[in-house]
Amino acid sequence: MNFTKMMCGGVAAIMAVPLFFWSDAALAQATIPAEAEAAVPVQFEGAGNGEGGDHISIGIGGAYMPAYQGAKKYRFQPLPAIDIQFDRFFVNFQDGIGANLFDSESVTVGVGLTPAVGYRAKDAPPGIGKLSLGLGARGFVKLRQFGFEATLGTTKIFAGSTKGFLVDASLSHPVMISEKLTLNPSIGTTYGDRKHNNRYFGVTAQQSLASGLPQFRAGSGFIDAKADLGLQYRLTDRIGVGVVGGVTRLLGDVKDSPIVKRKTQPYGIAFVSYNF
Repeated sequence: MNFTKMMCGGVAAIMAVPLFFWSDAALAQATIPAEAEAAVPVQFEGAGNGEGGDHISIGIGGAYMPAYQGAKKYRFQPLPAIDIQFDRFFVNFQDGIGANLFDSESVTVGVGLTPAVGYRAKDAPPGIGKLSLGLGARGFVKLRQFGFEATLGTTKIFAGSTKGFLVDASLSHPVMISEKLTLNPSIGTTYGDRKHNNRYFGVTAQQSLASGLPQFRAGSGFIDAKADLGLQYRLTDRIGVGVVGGVTRLLGDVKDSPIVKRKTQPYGIAFVSYNF
């Protein structure tokens, strides 16, 4: 491995950490959907990638989405748009901060650290309290064939948030309308273990007494299904703008939680980025 690339990749990842963890609410829809998510859950292709796929794309954007999964209240949240890759090292919203262990034209296998979302006490129903932002270890496999990309990822939350286990799966098909315009429709789903689902959506006896809501315990199962459409336009070789619109539907036990006010939730994201 080229030592300079390895050092640059490490430095870039360290420099990106403050931006990457800027906002837990911005990832409220997922591991993206639910962990994230994020995330928001959408990774954008950078324009002007260098030889070998190395690139740095940094920008700013905003998301309009529920304050937590199932919330009635919506929030506008500024968020960074980050897509960095040096050799096998990467920083992005979909996979976190990590490295690809294997990367070919049709298969990528990687590991990384990714935010584990929570919610603020003032966004949750009174008496429920907050769920802190956490950190998870993520592993993933991506398969590319016939223009499609299928992703299967697992995340173990080991600090903060629910300390549970999540599995996410998605399928996308980027379509180049022109040299400057790209559309990226995708569908996905998230599965959570009992610990995650119960700590995120459950209501304990103490919370029930404080909030007036009935007690609730959620088992393991599918959390949600989502569909979205991303659009990215290259204004110049280095500047790009994009928007994403999507909808998430809660599934299984979690949709019956007393803290869930809306089972179906649309969301939107917009950004502008600069490619170095």
